[in-house]
Amino acid sequence: MEAKKLQIPLKESEIRQLKIGDVVYLSGHIYTARDMAHLRIQQQLTEEEALPKDFSGAAVFHAGPVCLKDGKENWKLNVIGPTTSIRMEPYADLVGRMGVKAVIGKGGMAQDTLNACEKYGYVYLQAAPGCAAKLAQGIRSVFDVTWFDLGMPEALWDLEAVEFGPLVVGMDTHQNSIYQNLKDAALEKLKAIYPYDN
Repeated sequence: MEAKKLQIPLKESEIRQLKIGDVVYLSGHIYTARDMAHLRIQQQLTEEEALPKDFSGAAVFHAGPVCLKDGKENWKLNVIGPTTSIRMEPYADLVGRMGVKAVIGKGGMAQDTLNACEKYGYVYLQAAPGCAAKLAQGIRSVFDVTWFDLGMPEALWDLEAVEFGPLVVGMDTHQNSIYQNLKDAALEKLKAIYPYDN
């Protein structure tokens, strides 16, 4: 299978062509956002405040990077690994309404995200856990950081990526989920071993 190299901002037409299992590399600006950043985004939108970044066609990475100061002012990325994405499930529709076209993380998400992926045209991409140093090699530089008051892992980092990956499409825009498929297959095996009547 040939890997797909996509440029951010992402186009909905190309995102809707992706299928679970496809391998993707991303180039362009990737924003990190975890629990607190999502909450602040929600609060700012509720209060009709402008967001610090344009999320149209964006890729949002559920990650808490470790960055070091390069000299007095510039940040340098040390390592970056995915965090568990299911914690951001309550924001599935919000992410779609913001125009995000790719969410990156680990462990997959649930039905609200599948519905939002189909409705708004975004995908969930699985980043390899335990490969924080390798993933950092796909980041050329730290463009800037917003909301550092939330702490380093929870801040909104703007990272310049060059062929960041490999990333695997875990959830597509057609109600397909690798994670649900694995759960269904495991349940069928359990039923075969321990048959029961509903």
